[in-house]
Amino acid sequence: MKLLYTNFHAGDGGGHTTYIRELAAALAASHEVHVAAPPGSRLNREARTLPGVFVIDQPFPNGLNRWRARRRARAQLAHYLRTQAFDIVHVNGSADHRLVLSAMPPTRPALVWTKHNSKPVRGLGHWLRARVTDQVIAVCEFTRRELLHTAYRRCRLDTVYNGVDIDHWLPWPAGLAAAERQRWQGGDEAVLLLGSNAGTASYKGWMDLLEALAQLPVETRQRVRVLIAGVPPKAEQLARVEALGLAGQVVFPGVLTDPRPLVAALDVGFVLSYDVETISFACREMMAMGKPVLLSDYAGLPENIDAGVDGWLVPVRDRRAIAAAVARLLEQRAALPAMGAAARRHAEREFGLPQFVQRTEAVYRRLLDARRR
Repeated sequence: MKLLYTNFHAGDGGGHTTYIRELAAALAASHEVHVAAPPGSRLNREARTLPGVFVIDQPFPNGLNRWRARRRARAQLAHYLRTQAFDIVHVNGSADHRLVLSAMPPTRPALVWTKHNSKPVRGLGHWLRARVTDQVIAVCEFTRRELLHTAYRRCRLDTVYNGVDIDHWLPWPAGLAAAERQRWQGGDEAVLLLGSNAGTASYKGWMDLLEALAQLPVETRQRVRVLIAGVPPKAEQLARVEALGLAGQVVFPGVLTDPRPLVAALDVGFVLSYDVETISFACREMMAMGKPVLLSDYAGLPENIDAGVDGWLVPVRDRRAIAAAVARLLEQRAALPAMGAAARRHAEREFGLPQFVQRTEAVYRRLLDARRR
């Protein structure tokens, strides 16, 4: 197969970048793989390091006031699509979806779209795109069920869960993990480390966690330290942390090139999203490293865990329930290592990259077979 992956993000790209990079890296061994991404983007940089992957500097300008840039971008992409004759173009967001459709050659390749977030799918634009999209991949069952009530129900619809590199996200040896724990505990081994590598976007729910901690008795909440990796919070968010009396218990280590040392130190991971999220790469990475996770009952997050075995669920944005859950973590601390081991077994069973890549490749083959018939 000859495949083109597109992504509109000009910066980091988050889960979109991880998703495309892993597919491109794996499939390039047996297929011809191209990636179209904005110059300077993380995906563009990382794809260029992948053996056998072809990369094109392709902007995906968005907005009516950028019509000149859009026209140039469309002309460049149209030329690429016409001359390369791809079997499949796999788009990953609205901006690249729109531009790809406007640039399609008369003999068009099969078009696949992955729905990465929980944003509503409605309006004329989605209705038009659904008419010419052949295949939709949902990254969780929640998303697939939601799409059945949209214009995309006419497309082929499959769920393919995101995979993570479970050989990269390995539990650390006890001695190394203990050294990292001591660094973050500030010398107090009684402190519970609760953390996340899911980022500091507001919708990730980390402020809900802090507001929940503030509801606990002082002597209880002082036994918890929270580590949140990602872009440093805004001044008003830091002021809110200060007002909650938690400035000494919350650490923002910034954007980490390698978050594994931080994850290795944790007792428990958390992802408490209330918007945008679907399945969460970060959740699966923490579980692969042997960390049980505290999750909000939002979108596809519950599909990551066996509640009570390798994680816990709390209602979305329910600070009282979050506070109660943290109190239970402190009470049941002796059980956390066994739950972490269960999380690792769950990851080995279901989260690996081979399953993710094979299931995605199978979707492509079924789609091309159907088109030939």
